[in-house]
Amino acid sequence: MEACEFRDAFPRFGGLDAVILGASPDTVAAQAKFKAKFQLPFTLLADADHVLAERYGVWKEKTMYGKASMGVERTTFVIGRDGRITHVFPKVKAAGHAAEVAQALEG
Repeated sequence: MEACEFRDAFPRFGGLDAVILGASPDTVAAQAKFKAKFQLPFTLLADADHVLAERYGVWKEKTMYGKASMGVERTTFVIGRDGRITHVFPKVKAAGHAAEVAQALEG
């Protein structure tokens, strides 16, 4: 749902001089399949070894149905031209998130 919202809002982000990247601990092949299936117009990064997730502090212990496991805490980072993080959206809920990010960029 989140990726599709960013896909649908993609023209709005172009007007904001923004680059959208998605990342997950999936393989390159899985990312390519996902991108094609949902016709995503932005780059997906494969972080199969979760190096990126660990560096950004989003590789965390999660609990589902009483079972603990490691996984990505869905988070969005807005990074300025200078390479510094300007906004962090932790524990993202997919519905409405693309609009929320666009508003932060417009702001």
